[in-house]
Amino acid sequence: MPNRILVVDDEAIILQLARMVLTSRGFEVLTAQSGQECLKIVSRQSPALVLLDYMMPVMDGMTTLRYLRQHHPDTYVIMLTGKGSEQIAVEVMKAGAADYILKPFKNQDLVERIENVLRIRRIEIHNRELRQERERLLNEIESWNLELERRVAEKTRELELAHAEILQAEKLAALGHVSAGMAHEIRNPLNAIGLFAQILKPVLAHDAEKSGYIDKLLYEVDRIDAILSKLLDASKGPKVTLKPVCLVETIDRILDGFDEQLKSCHVKVERQYEQVPPPIMADIGEIEQIFNNLFANSLYEMQHGGCLGVTVRYDSNKVSIAVSDTGSGIPKENLTKIFDPFFTTKAKGTGFGLSVVLRIVKTYQGHISVRSTEGEGTVFNLEFPLAVSCC
Repeated sequence: MPNRILVVDDEAIILQLARMVLTSRGFEVLTAQSGQECLKIVSRQSPALVLLDYMMPVMDGMTTLRYLRQHHPDTYVIMLTGKGSEQIAVEVMKAGAADYILKPFKNQDLVERIENVLRIRRIEIHNRELRQERERLLNEIESWNLELERRVAEKTRELELAHAEILQAEKLAALGHVSAGMAHEIRNPLNAIGLFAQILKPVLAHDAEKSGYIDKLLYEVDRIDAILSKLLDASKGPKVTLKPVCLVETIDRILDGFDEQLKSCHVKVERQYEQVPPPIMADIGEIEQIFNNLFANSLYEMQHGGCLGVTVRYDSNKVSIAVSDTGSGIPKENLTKIFDPFFTTKAKGTGFGLSVVLRIVKTYQGHISVRSTEGEGTVFNLEFPLAVSCC
């Protein structure tokens, strides 16, 4: 309470006089006759000001003053002293008194001193509240700035990913135009080469060596035709038949097909199927193509042993699949290129495998990302929304 004053003095006459003077000026006055009683009242009543006698038995004024300043900083203190030495004045002011008054005091001087200290108290408390409010606002602004920076960074990452996906889609679209023309132009002479090779084969049947050349020629023709087919698949997938596909069953079936290769390369398979997700509507051939390519790439990186990991989980919105290996990893500079058509680090690779995977995943409104550390391995993370259909 702003007008509540506690007068502390071991002389009853001083307490009576102070009460009369201050009550007549509108102050609420409390009294105490010792330092201990003073501390109890301050703890309960929180007066704005204490008029404190310097000389008191048991707990003197200085001891009481120091305690008040330490534990009740909003209660200001005016020291009453009958000793008018400069040393005492300096001592009480250093200890935290707001003012000191010599006894005997004049009533008007006492009231003016009290009003002056109470005015200073109001100003200082208000200034402190303003500083606290300023600090709170600064902290709030800093928090907003941090949140804004986080959101900007998050949106920037999203835009970068979206931009990368747009570029990838443009590459696949361009590849579609090029590959269609290439397939037509190359297959015409290729068919002619294959036809003439088949005509020559019976003619040279008596010569085993030359007949073998024809077989090699026909093999290379078929290989070129297969490359052209992959090129077309990478850009615009074939016609699909949508049926419910259980991803876990599909993954297990593909892994069974790699069984011999896994054994020969001494690669261990770790399956973590936290839940078996419901089927998704997809073309079984395309889903198989995704995992065939991913597993083949992983095994290529672990020809001398390692661990192939497959983790499957799902929630109400999506199925999440992680395919990991402990191979040599992907160099950082190649991470942004691995889904590009024609990009490959394999000696005999065509560079279509992962671009086909990307195209199929996007077909089902899915998402694929890669995380890799050189010398430690690679993880492909795939997500398929539940209840999807081919777009």
